[in-house]
Amino acid sequence: MKPKYWNKGVIYLSNKDKVLKKIIDQFPNQSLPLNDNIFHALINSIIGQQISVSAANSMKMKLFSLKRDITPRTIKNIKKTDFKKCGLSKQKILYINNIADFFLENKKFTNEIYKLEDQYIREKLIEIKGIGNWTVDMFLIFTHGSSNIFPTGDLGFIKAISKHYKKDLPLDDKFLSRLLMKWSPYSSIATWYLWRSLDPIPVSY
Repeated sequence: MKPKYWNKGVIYLSNKDKVLKKIIDQFPNQSLPLNDNIFHALINSIIGQQISVSAANSMKMKLFSLKRDITPRTIKNIKKTDFKKCGLSKQKILYINNIADFFLENKKFTNEIYKLEDQYIREKLIEIKGIGNWTVDMFLIFTHGSSNIFPTGDLGFIKAISKHYKKDLPLDDKFLSRLLMKWSPYSSIATWYLWRSLDPIPVSY
């Protein structure tokens, strides 16, 4: 399921940014897929940290085949040896268990998350050891459906801007600010198309 804002945002960005329009035109009828399972989405983001899309997808398939239903409670029953067979590092296993603990202890927050503002969600999720701004950005884009996330901590995003806008790395803060102003309130769409331009496998979390 694509975000409700998608079609309107694609038209808006195509009119505002010629560079982005060329990329958008290369991928007709494609869109960012929303994941409505907030627990799975955070696990997927942990798995995807600092590895390729294809490697992350392989690990996800192995992990989600361990149990018929992956929930905070069933995660706590998976042995470390089984996690490792999925290709997960000791650190990522710890982080996934931290997320499970958080969900078990913060049911009111997780049940009401779609009613909450982006900044409050960020502040709350960053309390979990293993989750930083990058992971929260992925969650806000791919699960919460936030339309205006501009993930400057994502290397692929920065590389794509450098490539398509012909700017040397590191990118100038003023240039990034101008892009954010140009793309708002649909930076999440711009981000997804820039990722899509670099990888044959669409990004999802």
